[in-house]
Amino acid sequence: MSADISLLRNIGIIAHIDAGKTTVTERMLFLSGAKHRVGRVDHGTTDTDDDPEEQERGITIFSACVKFNWGKYNINLLDTPGHVDFTAEVERCLRVLDGAVTVFSAREGVEAQSETVWRQADRYNVPRIVFINKMDREGADFESVFNDIGPRLGGRPVAVELPVGQGPTHVSDPFRGVIDLVEMKFLQFNPETEGKEINETDVPAELLDDALLWREQLLEAVCELDDDAMALVMEDQEIPVELIRSALRKGCIEQTIQPVLCGSALHGIGVQPLMTAVGDYLPSPLDRPPVEGFNPRKTDQQLSRGPDTNEPFSALVFKILPAKTGDNYWIRIYSGKLSQNSRVYCPNRDKKENIAQLWQIHASKKERDGQTETLAAGDICCVIGPRFAITGDTLCDSKEQIELPSITFADTVLSMAIEPENTGDRKKLEDTLDMLRRQDPTFRAVDNEELGQTLISGMGELHLEVIQHRLTRDFGLNVKFYKPRVNYRETIGGSAEVVGVCNRQIGATQMFARLSVRVSPLEDTSAAPLVFDRLPADTPLPGDIRHAAIQELRDRAEGGGVLAGFPLSGIKLEAFDVEVHEEGSDEIAFRIAAGDAFDKALEKAGPVLLEPIMKVELTTPDDYMGELVGDLQQRRALIAATETRGAMTVITAHAPLKELFGYSSAVRSLSQGRAGSSMEPLGYQPAPKEDADAFHY
Repeated sequence: MSADISLLRNIGIIAHIDAGKTTVTERMLFLSGAKHRVGRVDHGTTDTDDDPEEQERGITIFSACVKFNWGKYNINLLDTPGHVDFTAEVERCLRVLDGAVTVFSAREGVEAQSETVWRQADRYNVPRIVFINKMDREGADFESVFNDIGPRLGGRPVAVELPVGQGPTHVSDPFRGVIDLVEMKFLQFNPETEGKEINETDVPAELLDDALLWREQLLEAVCELDDDAMALVMEDQEIPVELIRSALRKGCIEQTIQPVLCGSALHGIGVQPLMTAVGDYLPSPLDRPPVEGFNPRKTDQQLSRGPDTNEPFSALVFKILPAKTGDNYWIRIYSGKLSQNSRVYCPNRDKKENIAQLWQIHASKKERDGQTETLAAGDICCVIGPRFAITGDTLCDSKEQIELPSITFADTVLSMAIEPENTGDRKKLEDTLDMLRRQDPTFRAVDNEELGQTLISGMGELHLEVIQHRLTRDFGLNVKFYKPRVNYRETIGGSAEVVGVCNRQIGATQMFARLSVRVSPLEDTSAAPLVFDRLPADTPLPGDIRHAAIQELRDRAEGGGVLAGFPLSGIKLEAFDVEVHEEGSDEIAFRIAAGDAFDKALEKAGPVLLEPIMKVELTTPDDYMGELVGDLQQRRALIAATETRGAMTVITAHAPLKELFGYSSAVRSLSQGRAGSSMEPLGYQPAPKEDADAFHY
């Protein structure tokens, strides 16, 4: 537990894949003394990428938490994935963090997933600083990346460092250090000590004009943020360094600016100043507003909890790692204290939970010798003992209850049928899939008893491939895997009014009900179905029967469409009239009539199949533009934009997910491995008629 909550920093490292997040984390651990050797992603020796799948692929798949000290600050750091298939890991981490370091590659700049994680940070109001990494790479361009942050991300970057040179050692002006624009010092990092030893000198004369120009922009931002700084400038006086830092901190926490630093994490250049900037500019839990929630017994009663040990206990479960000795629940404590061998309440499940053990976390495991008796507001930790809570649930004091906002995850876009090779493995497969569901909120598994198969769903090809490897390699299951298929949706093409009827003889009873229903499309085709009770107030229908009819419409709308049972979206259903008989018009009759009306309404309005569309970003040398654009057009893609970034051309296209299976391999093949691609979900649009006809018999 942090002795002083004002010195605690809960931060995340967020970025596009391959920008260098894990390398930044490793270098921070080494320079802080938390570990004695620097791990390498390409050697599979990093602390945070400790899963075999991560080490094999050289990418982060699962978020990991590490704790270290830097100067007077205690830092909890969450390293997150950069691949869009694992964006849920970023989502749940940002939900509980106080600040973030956004990493950009100095060569590739602001990329597709950079925009996604930036928007996620905006959604959770997370203040952030920027680290432009890989300044030692061929094609590095600090100014280009800096200038992209405003127009592409809606940010306001303020440089607090300036690179000296850029690119590898063989270029005429290689990257060899940074200028601290706050203190106007030239910082060089000794390669023999892997960046631990810093040589600090005055800014060389040949670099001074450029440094003063950038510092002037820095001071302009400071004057906008602080009246005292403005007053000093008006009196032609120097602004003290501490006033500059306090103004930048204020602007960063208020999210009006993002301080920008630079370096090369691989060689330890610029990472020490980055860690100092985390303490100087990013907020402590005390700098964040109280967390908002509501009384689970009176949902209209708003409540809040501040980061104070004297307030009632409240926390959010943001990750669950199943384990044989008891599931590991990662939580963020927002208020109060939590002790071992205590009882708390989970309002989402209306259950009391045991807190048997409290642990500090290192990477994806409990920290060795990290068991502790008590933790308090602001801490991120692992608890063992809960049985009912799931990701996004609240844990709180049973006497002072509060339910915090949960975490919303994107819908899955791709599915795959699987089945065990033999019946003996079926129970083990079911248990394993249940465990994976608890661990990964974007993973779905639904049994089809008729076919004897299970349909698993995820966020993309890589996500399903990782699940596939875990089932066979990690859990030793013999499983058949079938070809992935797209997760379509269904909507309607127009409006319709219908009458649903129940007129049946069941035994000696004549059942009767008529329900008039209107269906119409919503403007947003991706919106969840809406069902409204528009029945006249004087309708001669008892309340429980009326409720049953409307509930049947809701149940049917949630159950799927009429083409192939895909989830419905973008429709509005309104029940507006009924016909009732004195006898036989009961709850069952009106449920039957509502179901009949639902089927008729969707058929009459014209069912429409919607296919998921992906935003594809392709970075390529000009030599391969023609082949890659031609390939995109064959995949029914629409080219949305092209732009030049240094020696590379960036193509942004919108393409159906169905046509993008194996796309990464195709890009590498067409460009001799020199082009790269990334994609993220964009939305849904009507599928081709032949696809819809294949489902509609």
